[in-house]
Formats: sequence, structure tokens, C-alpha cells
Amino acid sequence: MDGDDLHPPENVAKMSEGIPLNDDDRWPWLYRIRQEGVHAYKQYEEPIHGEESKQRGVVIGCSALKKSYRKVLRGEELPPGMNADSAVNDPPMFPTRFVFIHGERDELFKRMFTRKGHYMKPQMLESQLATLEAPDPNEEDGIIVVDLLDSTETQLQKALEGLRIGGSS
Repeated sequence: MDGDDLHPPENVAKMSEGIPLNDDDRWPWLYRIRQEGVHAYKQYEEPIHGEESKQRGVVIGCSALKKSYRKVLRGEELPPGMNADSAVNDPPMFPTRFVFIHGERDELFKRMFTRKGHYMKPQMLESQLATLEAPDPNEEDGIIVVDLLDSTETQLQKALEGLRIGGSS
């Protein structure tokens, strides 16, 4: 699932105009990502075609830039301003891990610049990097770090290895 597909129209319009999102823009989007992930996960709880239930997961791509954002995505906290009475009952029912693709600004910009048809403009990279609280596997559980310059195959291998050992690499 691509978190970008879950942005409300207002967020897409802002980014299309080159206007960076702020926390107030992101909180409802992050909560929606969590809810969609929980919904997708629940679809796989039942055995498929008579198979025994197996551990399954959901992969969602998004920019979980801050530690507080990752807490919402894990289901550990609600977004600011949302009280528990208005929230969908969503206990942290499954482990949530983050694969952080670490890369340098110039390489990130180059890749964004060559990307076609996306509403987020490359010039918005600076605001993303200014917001970023890079996840540290020594300080946060469930963090797997892979290098942007590695091949996709190597990134996948490292991510899967990190998931197997519990997400601290």
C-alpha cells in the first residue's frame, strides 16, 4: 500500500503547489494510514482456503519523518487533538516495523527530480529533511536501516533479514 494514495485532496493540492505539509496536515493522514493498515491486516487473520493461519503482514510505504509520527503509525499514540472517545478502538495488535532507506540529500534530490508524474515537487525535499528525525535502531524498536545506494535486491535482503531478527539493524 502506498501512503501517498491516502493523502486527503487538500494535502495533494498543497504539495502540487510546492507547499510543504505541516504537522496539522500530516496527523489525519498518518492516522488514516494506521487505520488502513489495521483493516488490511485483519483481512489476513482468517485462514486462506483451509490453510492454518500464518503470520502475515502489510507493507505500507510512507514518510514517517518524526518519532511521534511513528508512534501514531504503531498505534501507540493518537494524533494530537484526537481524544480516545472519537478514535476507532485500535490497540497495538501487531508489531510495526520501519525500514528506513538512508541516503544523502544529493542522491535523494536526483531521484526525485527524475521521478515523473508525482505531485510532490523535488524542491520540497529540503522541508522533508528539515522535519526528519532519522530513526535510530538503538533508541527505537522495530527499525531497520538500509542504504539508498544499495541495489533494490540488497535493500530487500537487508530488510527481510532485519524483519526476521525483530527489526534492529
